[in-house]
Amino acid sequence: MLNKSKVIVLSKLKYRDNDLIVKCFTLHRGVVSYLLRGVLNTKKGSSKAAYYQLLSQLEIEENYRQTQSLQYIKDVRLDYNYTTLHTNLFKGSIVMFLSEVLSSVLREEEENQPLYHYLETTLRWLDTKDEFSNFHLLFLLNLTKHLGFYPDISDTNQLYFNLNNGLFESKKEDVYSISGENLTILKQLLGTNFDALDGIKLSSKQRQSFLAMLLLYFELHLGSFRKPKSLKIFNQIFN
Repeated sequence: MLNKSKVIVLSKLKYRDNDLIVKCFTLHRGVVSYLLRGVLNTKKGSSKAAYYQLLSQLEIEENYRQTQSLQYIKDVRLDYNYTTLHTNLFKGSIVMFLSEVLSSVLREEEENQPLYHYLETTLRWLDTKDEFSNFHLLFLLNLTKHLGFYPDISDTNQLYFNLNNGLFESKKEDVYSISGENLTILKQLLGTNFDALDGIKLSSKQRQSFLAMLLLYFELHLGSFRKPKSLKIFNQIFN
């Protein structure tokens, strides 16, 4: 059955000599993997491999069969044409890092339109902005809303935040209770939106410390989550 769908590219893997397997987050069916036959064969003169850059937003015509683990794309076009996301070194490192995180945490083959629209709008926001050094921190924090473990903000005046249960607490309960700078940054980010991010001034050291805490938060709540391999390179670029 031929269907049109909007998709965001999460990862791609070369298969055989000229094929690609591309994992996408789709608007109507969640995570779907596609086999692109011959897309790397430049002799054809119509290679569309360039469309499938990480986190690209595409509109595809797919030949979908529910019984198949790999689906097929008949036609593709850009749903949104990024102007800086794949050409700016710093934004490119964010794309590499976040695509690895998203590939790890997005596994469900079911519709989640609010999550799709969150990814769609935030990536477009990043594409248009010149100041974005804290983008990945708020992106990951807000992503937890869609994954089911956003911090409980009913009592943010407490002195500690417990990563293990997502609650603000009056005393240190265990090794996962955080305080100090990371707690301050967490409270700042919980009360802001992307357009106000440039008002939060952080050093590279503060940013890396908070990111490490966020990734631990993901690990505690998602048993299959592992720290991205691109984290070291990402931190070096933003140091």
